[in-house]
Amino acid sequence: MVDEIDFTTGDAGASSTYPMQCSALRKNGFVVLKGRPCKIVEMSTSKTGKHSQAKVHLVGNDIFMWKKPGDICPSTHNMDIPNIKRNDYQLIRIQDGYFSLLTETGEVHHDLKLLGGELGKEIEGKYNAGEDVQMFVICAISEE
Repeated sequence: MVDEIDFTTGDAGASSTYPMQCSALRKNGFVVLKGRPCKIVEMSTSKTGKHSQAKVHLVGNDIFMWKKPGDICPSTHNMDIPNIKRNDYQLIRIQDGYFSLLTETGEVHHDLKLLGGELGKEIEGKYNAGEDVQMFVICAISEE
């Protein structure tokens, strides 16, 4: 029975989100909208009606896909807030469309895909020019 326990992961078993009452959310904070981690860009609260609670209308920018999902939630209900982690790296190689990144502890991180668009071209251009490239990577809900 004890042989079935897997201790190879380095996390403490923490959840990728935590609950917060909708009325406590603020603009420029983070929230999970439609299953995606988002930064709140617009927020408005409606007044209470005769038989209903106040409602909060949220619009956010998906921090990875840059879409703008929105949601309406009663102000007393809980919303999921993503645990966001920032990792700093030094770029050491670009190979087969993936970054090789050096962590502060000296470990190499190989599984981050080269970005598309202008940012990816800028990073690749600086790397090809021989410049030292420092990068930070945001991780939320098991996505980088």
